[in-house]
Amino acid sequence: MIFETIAKTGHEEVVFCHNKDAGLKAIIAIHNTVLGPALGGLRMWPYKSEQDAVNDVLRLSRGMTYKNAVAGLNLGGGKAVIIGDPSKDKSEALFRAFGRFVNSLNGRYITAEDVGIDVNDMEYVFRETEYVTGVHQVHGGSGDPSPFTAFGTLQGLMAALQVKHGNEDVGKYSYAVQGCGHVGSEFIKLLREQGAKVFVTDINKDAVQRCVDELGCEAVGLDEIYDVDADVYSPCALGGTLNEQTIDRIKAKIICGAANNQLATDAIGDELQRRGVLYAPDYAVNAGGVMNVSLEIDGYNRERAMRMMRTIYYNLGRIFEISKTEGVPTYRAADRLAEERIEAIGKIKLPTMGNHGPRFAGRMRGQ
Repeated sequence: MIFETIAKTGHEEVVFCHNKDAGLKAIIAIHNTVLGPALGGLRMWPYKSEQDAVNDVLRLSRGMTYKNAVAGLNLGGGKAVIIGDPSKDKSEALFRAFGRFVNSLNGRYITAEDVGIDVNDMEYVFRETEYVTGVHQVHGGSGDPSPFTAFGTLQGLMAALQVKHGNEDVGKYSYAVQGCGHVGSEFIKLLREQGAKVFVTDINKDAVQRCVDELGCEAVGLDEIYDVDADVYSPCALGGTLNEQTIDRIKAKIICGAANNQLATDAIGDELQRRGVLYAPDYAVNAGGVMNVSLEIDGYNRERAMRMMRTIYYNLGRIFEISKTEGVPTYRAADRLAEERIEAIGKIKLPTMGNHGPRFAGRMRGQ
C-alpha cells in the first residue's frame, strides 16, 4: 500500500533505513524538491507502530514543502524519523548510522534537529555527512534553532494581533501556551519580557516549574490548558491539538503557536474561520528555525538570520489578506501561497537530483 499512499501525498522518495548493530530504524521522506534540496528535521519518537512512524514522516515532510515555499526559501520539503525513545535509546552508533544513510542521498535531503534531537546528536550525524544543518557554532554552524523559531513565532503573533486588534502590543494580552520545551520556553521568555500574562503546561513537570519559578508564569494541568480564559492559544508541543474534542473549549480569538500540524483536520480550520477565530497557519509561523539553519548552506550569518525572521510578519500579512479578500480559511490561503510558488518555479526547473555545486561555506567537519 506504500506506493498508493505516496501517490496520494505526492512524495518523490521514501527511504527506510535499518542498521541492526546500531539499533537504527529510521525513515526519510522526501516530498518535493522542485524549489531545491529537501530540508527538514530529524525526529526521534517511541512510535507505537511502524505505520504510525510512516504516517508521521509523510505528514511532516509534506508540511516542510509548504513551510519552505511560503518562507521564500530555495529548498524543498523532507523529514526523517527515528523509531526509539530519546530518553534511553540514543547512542553515537545510532546517529552515525543515520548520518551514513543521509549521505547516501547525495544532498537530496538535508537534516536538522526536531523533537527528541539536540545539537549534540547532530554532532554525530555530522561526522558522517555534510548534509546537516543546526550544527554547533564551533563548526561554523548556527547551533540550536529554537530561539529563532520562537522569535519567528513572535513575528507571526504580532501580525495576528495587528489584524485582529489593530495593534502589536504583545504585553497587553494573555496567552495559554501548551509546551515548555526548547521552542516553547524561548517563546514564553519573549512574551514575559513584554509583560504578558502567560499560562503554561507540559508533560515535563520540571519544565513547567522552571517557567513558573524563573519567568513568573502560571501553571495549569495538561488538559486544563484548553479551558483557560486567554486571548491567545499557543500550541508549542506536538500537533493535532485543535480537534473536535478541544475546539469548543478554547476561548481564545487568536491561535498562534510553534507546533507543527496543529489542525487535526481541514474541517477544524474551516470551523475556526466560521467562528471568527484567527488561526495563524503553523508552518508560516514556525518557519524561523528552518530559515535560520538554511543559511548554513551558503555560509551562516546571524544578522542575516534575524532579518529573515522578520519576513514572517509580512508572510502572515499576505496570508491574512488572501484569506480576507478571497473568503477562504487562513490555512487554505497559506497552502495557496505555497502551491503557487512551487508551480511557478516548477515550470522552469525539475526536481533536484543531488548536490552538484559548492555548499556549506565556512563550515568545518572533523572528529
